[in-house]
Amino acid sequence: MLATLVAFAFLLTGCEVDADKFAKAMDQNPLYGSLIAFGAGLGTCLTPCVYPMIAITVSVFGAKQAKSRGQAMLLSTSFVLGIVALFTPMMMIAALTGKAFGTALSNPWVVGGISIVFIATAASMFGAFEMTLPESWMQRLSGVGGAGYGGAFALGLVSGLVAAPCTGPILTVILTWIGTSRNIPLGAGVGVAYSIGLGLPFWLVGTFAVGLPKGGKWMVGVKSFFGIVMLIVALYFLRNPLPILAKHIQPTNTFAAVFAALIVVGVGIGAVHLDWSDGGLGVKIRKGVGIAASVVGGFGLIIWISTPRAQLAWLHSESEALAKHKQENRPLIVDFTATWCVACQEMAKDTFGDPRVMAKAGKFVAVKIDATDQDDPSVEQTQAKYKVVGLPTVLLIDSKGNERKRFTEFVGPERFLTEIEGIE
Repeated sequence: MLATLVAFAFLLTGCEVDADKFAKAMDQNPLYGSLIAFGAGLGTCLTPCVYPMIAITVSVFGAKQAKSRGQAMLLSTSFVLGIVALFTPMMMIAALTGKAFGTALSNPWVVGGISIVFIATAASMFGAFEMTLPESWMQRLSGVGGAGYGGAFALGLVSGLVAAPCTGPILTVILTWIGTSRNIPLGAGVGVAYSIGLGLPFWLVGTFAVGLPKGGKWMVGVKSFFGIVMLIVALYFLRNPLPILAKHIQPTNTFAAVFAALIVVGVGIGAVHLDWSDGGLGVKIRKGVGIAASVVGGFGLIIWISTPRAQLAWLHSESEALAKHKQENRPLIVDFTATWCVACQEMAKDTFGDPRVMAKAGKFVAVKIDATDQDDPSVEQTQAKYKVVGLPTVLLIDSKGNERKRFTEFVGPERFLTEIEGIE
């Protein structure tokens, strides 16, 4: 999900990049995800909740009073390590609970609740209210830490909680994405990268006494950008319980151009750079319309990016597929998939939608087993029958009923074509 958000951002900026390949690579490789998380952490640091506190925080843990550049660097590094110690375990836990989270996403009430959370966090980014901890907690946390390496580490450990009004909403998106990926190395890499991005300005100011630009209205623009992202994510989660949201979006260049134009128009008329307090009713209408256009355009472009251009002739009944497999003496493809499985969706789009795969795999009977709700008894029974322990799982079975190949990770079209060669 986050990969497609980043991919459409590249399209808007005019960068020459294959959005599909970038999205796929980011979800598969912790390095790509970590780079995006680093950018998200740095962006969080530019928000009004964090940016004005940089110089003050550096003074609290003693970097400005350090006797040497080396001591200042060690104090600043200790502070950043405290941030790492806060967020990295959080990301890894999200990855560890991925299966439970993925199963929960089959429940429309759960999806609706998650979407409400994103809408609420977006509202907070637009200034409707502040998402913060109780005042008594904030006072206690603000007293944690102090000068010295241990104090700097402790201050970093609680800094993310103190800055909750701005770190919380962004973390919600990242944690949700990590939960659906179920990739623990990715969770660890993203946690470290986000922490370093968030802590980098503190480290630079503490180590080199760098002077930062003055805060101002531009920080409101940063929050507005993240608010728009939150609303797009909310719609993305609602696309399954409310299929009408994406029903009419087609994978054509015309649709892509329209959605990109909506984003450009929305940003141009004031979705990001205008503040609600800049003027009267006209300014508020411009910003509101701009936000709406940007959200619709962003959501539509994400769906366009992730929609397969073509598909195999899938059956959706395992018993029907087995009967056809035996009667027609044809090999069988069994694809276990789920709406929350990132690699499954990538294979549907990039591998099974590849014209070469479609042509060569036409000799197979193809059945797609929807395992979104893994607590469904029929799903559990089918998974047990084929000894499926996780997603994605794709089985290649020859015409005699022998399993010839099993894939438990994303497999690109080239490898898939090689593996089906000779299976009759």
